[in-house]
Parts: sequence; structure tokens; C-alpha cells
Amino acid sequence: MTITTVSDVLTTRADELRALASVNEELGKLSDETVQIMRESGVMKLLAPVEYGGTRAHPVEFAETVMKLASLDGSAGWVAGVVGVHPWELELMSPKLQEEIWGESNEVWVSSPYAPMGTATPVEGGYRFSGHWQFSTGTDHSDWVILGAFLGDSEGKPVQPPRFLHVVVPRKDYTIIDDSWNVVGLKGTGSKDVVIDDVFVPEYRALDQAELFAGEVARKAGKTEPIHRLPFYSIFPVGLTSAVIGIAEGALQAHMDYQRERVQINGFKSVEDPYTMYAVSEAAGEISASRDTLLASINRLYDTVAAGGEISLEQRAVARRTQIQAAWRATNAIDMILSRSGGNGLRLNNPVQRFWRDAHMGLAHAIHVPGPSYHGAILTEIGVEPAANLVWAV
Repeated sequence: MTITTVSDVLTTRADELRALASVNEELGKLSDETVQIMRESGVMKLLAPVEYGGTRAHPVEFAETVMKLASLDGSAGWVAGVVGVHPWELELMSPKLQEEIWGESNEVWVSSPYAPMGTATPVEGGYRFSGHWQFSTGTDHSDWVILGAFLGDSEGKPVQPPRFLHVVVPRKDYTIIDDSWNVVGLKGTGSKDVVIDDVFVPEYRALDQAELFAGEVARKAGKTEPIHRLPFYSIFPVGLTSAVIGIAEGALQAHMDYQRERVQINGFKSVEDPYTMYAVSEAAGEISASRDTLLASINRLYDTVAAGGEISLEQRAVARRTQIQAAWRATNAIDMILSRSGGNGLRLNNPVQRFWRDAHMGLAHAIHVPGPSYHGAILTEIGVEPAANLVWAV
């Protein structure tokens, strides 16, 4: 399925997706109807292996598609941005694992999170694995999960200094805690807790996080395509930030629809108020700029590896800063929009307030924490080698 086809499906089904946004929020997860439209569009296959029906699309195409979906429903866009990027990593792992996941159906989704909230203790042939993870986005509709883990020692305690793994587990081996996603925004993502209690995981279903971040996993897998020569932190954040920007675009469109006929308390139409229109236009410019800077940054990185080059630490760090700044810029613009909406803008039947809540929830993700990444970026530009904890953040 091509990017044009994916976009066409989302455009054709736009009214349905908008209408389902409030349904998803009420359910606390994506509705079956929303998931079906997403499957039909092919959005989740954009970064998937071609051998399993994927398109291995340009990351800009993935970003633009996530933005489009998020502008219709923030939760659906967020799920696409998170779950949709996982096939990129899974293609670097064992062919046996890929066949287990997609061999019978290439519609299978794999959730996460990567945060190390469990411990994998080495045993013969693999690991004994236990833990309790929060924020498993899209987990109700996923058949597998990628989980971050500490590598354990012989006593099951994290080794020192810490080493981290990404461990892939089938649905039968973990429990979803249904009543664990009680939040103010992105409610429809169903980012629930998952629990694993002493499960055996074969060695081929795990990879070393440090090797993944360093590009060693891709090299060992013989993956030379430009998409797989991008560093992890140059591809993984793309979906999340694109979702935030798409949410901002949805908020802007809903706000403009609202302001078009709105009459203020003084009897004048909002469109006749130059101060309101200035603020809305400024917000629109900020959202457009956040989109353009993110896509341009992705293109620069992709063009570098497509030409056979290597991405330097400085390029990587600056791109991370650009990505984070784009999310903050777009969310700040939504704040400007909401503050010009009046009390009616905060009514639950006004989609602007849902987009506002969704954007702030997305901004709260660890991938959008600016401090360490900004620090690392400016040090590389000054010519100072960042400390290891700052390099990790970029």
C-alpha cells in the first residue's frame, strides 16, 4: 500500500474518524471501528518490512501520515505514531521472531513501552522475565509487546553498571491491567499497564539496547537501507512528535470552524476582532513552523544516510533538539488558541479542549523532555564532548 493510498483512505474516512474520537475517549481505548479504518488505510505498515506487506516508507511520509490521523483524532494518531514505529525495530531482529509475529497475518500490532520496568535474568537459551510496565499504548489491539528491561545477574538483580534490553513477548505471556489508564488526555490510546510474572523468553526475542542505539543491531542484521541506517533516536521520536503536531493542526481547524460564526459578548463577530484574529494567526504560524522544521530535520538526516554518509553526534543532537522544540512549539500554540476560545471552548462537546488535553499529555512523554537533549545539543555545537548521560538523550 502506497503513501498516497494511505492518505486517501484517511481523507475519505475523515468524518468517521473525527466522530469516533469522543467514542474512543469514553472507551479509554481505540474502538474496533477506529482500528478497522487504521488497518484498512495501511498506516501501521508504513515502516514494516516489505516481506510482510509493508512499504518501508520514507520517515517523512510516516510523519505526515501520523499528523493527518492525529488531526482527526489525537488518540488514533498517537497509537499510530507509537505502535507504527515498532516494525522498524522488529525488522532488525531475528527472522524467526518476525515470522512468529507476522507469518500468519501482517495486520498484527506490537505495543511497548521501552522503559525498563522489569528484569530479564539470563538462563540457558534465554531469560526469565518479570516486571510491571506502565504506558503500553494500543495494547488492547496488539498481539505482542516490546518491553524495556534491566539485564539481571544470577540473583535476578540488575547488573552494575546497568545494561538494558528490549524484550519481545507474545500476548499469552502477559496480563493487561484494564483499570490502569485514568488520565486527562490521550484517553483513547488505552496506554494501560502490563504485567509479566516469571516467563521464559528465548534469546532471539531480545536485543541489547546499547547495540541498537549504536547501530550495531542493524549492521549485524545486514540492513543497509537508509531507513535502517538512521539512529534509534532519529526515528523513534518522529511518530510521537508528529502526533503532537497533528493534534495541534486538529485543534487549529476546530478552533477556526468555531470562530467563523462566533459572536462575542460585545455583539461583534470574532472575525471582526483584530486582536483575536492576530492571536489565532500567530498560533497558526507556530503550528505550521513546527511541522516544517520537523520534516526538514528528518529529511536532512535521511538524505545524509541515503547518500552513504554517517550521522554525526552533532547532527543527531541538533535533530533531537529540533524534534523536541517542534512539540513544545505546537503545544504552546494550542494554549494560545484555547485562551481565545472563551468559556464555550472548554465545553466537553467542543473538540478544541480535547485536542488541548491530548497535546499536553503527549508533551509529557519522556521523549519531549528538553533539558538533557538541549544540553547535549549545544555542547556538540560548541565543540565540547557531552557526558554519557547527555549522549544517551540524543
